[in-house]
Amino acid sequence: MNDTPTRAGFAALIGEPNAGKSTLLNAMVGAKISIVTHKVQTTRARIRGVAMEGTSQIVFVDTPGLFRPRRRLDRAMVAAAWGGAADADVVVLLIEAHRGLTDGVRAILDRLAEAPPAAPVWLAINKIDRVKAEALLALTQEMNAAHAFAETFMISAEKGHGVADLKAALAAAMPEGPLLYPEDQIADLPVRMIAAEITREKLTLRLHQELPYQLTVETETWEERKDGSVRIEQEIYVMRDGHKGIVLGNKGETIKAVGKAAREELSEFLGQKVHLFLRVAVRPNWLEESERYDAMGLDFRDA
Repeated sequence: MNDTPTRAGFAALIGEPNAGKSTLLNAMVGAKISIVTHKVQTTRARIRGVAMEGTSQIVFVDTPGLFRPRRRLDRAMVAAAWGGAADADVVVLLIEAHRGLTDGVRAILDRLAEAPPAAPVWLAINKIDRVKAEALLALTQEMNAAHAFAETFMISAEKGHGVADLKAALAAAMPEGPLLYPEDQIADLPVRMIAAEITREKLTLRLHQELPYQLTVETETWEERKDGSVRIEQEIYVMRDGHKGIVLGNKGETIKAVGKAAREELSEFLGQKVHLFLRVAVRPNWLEESERYDAMGLDFRDA
């Protein structure tokens, strides 16, 4: 009989856009549940990844990158990020080693000083493979002089360096108590939303600068079939007719390539054959529709 008590709690990952929060979350959980692209600001919903470490369960709140909000969607995302930090047992600020103490990081530190979260704040310096040891040491000293971090970790989320140490420390820091989710569950996002995120990631990777943030994807229907496969229909909402043409591509090439890539990843993720059908619809005001925010797990009122 195992006498080790179970622990379970929440860890919030905060930081600037593109600091590597989604990559770290995916590495901790051991599965891809958060959208990872080279474009900044791709995480919209507060995705909770669930990781087991021994008898401890860490529920990760993957917050949208913190930045200066300009639009309604931006404001809702930033509110979600700080909301995630307020609810956590440990807050981890992730910064990029090669960028250091940027204006964006200073703004986050100012906010932490003005309204300190109840939870301890840890520092994780990511992408350490991009800088020399002396620069890393200097950055560690500079950051800890700027804020009294309870712990400091040096990691490379992409390469896996230091991730196990950070995960073990987080597991030990979780409060004693029963598990919050079944041991084999990796996320509390509805699978329909994860499916939509996978398609949105493929669109983002394919279109690069052409359609930065002016599209969203929603899973409209999900039908489990008798042969063990699943039929999924998704709607891609864009703001202008011109955007629709970009998403479709010449002779439908772009949408076909996106559909193929999304279908392959979905099949692997779900462990079953996927029949994926994508449609593109023009909704000029989707950024002002509360239903779109609900579908992304954001609060329209926060905006």
